[in-house]
Amino acid sequence: QVQLVESGGGLVQPGGSLRFSCAASGRISSIYTMGWYRQAPGKQRELVCAITGGGRTNYADSVKGRFTISRDNAKNTVYLEMNSLRPEDTAVYYCNAKWATMSYWGQGTQVTVSS
Repeated sequence: QVQLVESGGGLVQPGGSLRFSCAASGRISSIYTMGWYRQAPGKQRELVCAITGGGRTNYADSVKGRFTISRDNAKNTVYLEMNSLRPEDTAVYYCNAKWATMSYWGQGTQVTVSS
């Protein structure tokens, strides 16, 4: 079993920045792909970005150039730095750890981008 605990999030003005972290514990290792998803009201959960154990990254087109995902395998922690935030980035953000058929989720943290 894997537990994911997120921290960060909150209210920010358009153009602002936020940084998340997600600490994994339990039966986790660097082979897991770690990612961030988000779900806005009335919409399906979508992939924001992901990073493999080897550091290969993947971003949704809507966040390319604004968001950066990174990980520290020694600490089993993944980070998400979000810059140039827009109102459409408002959502609940979820950390995910995935390997083979196993997929684990964090509790979610709210991000609101509003003036």
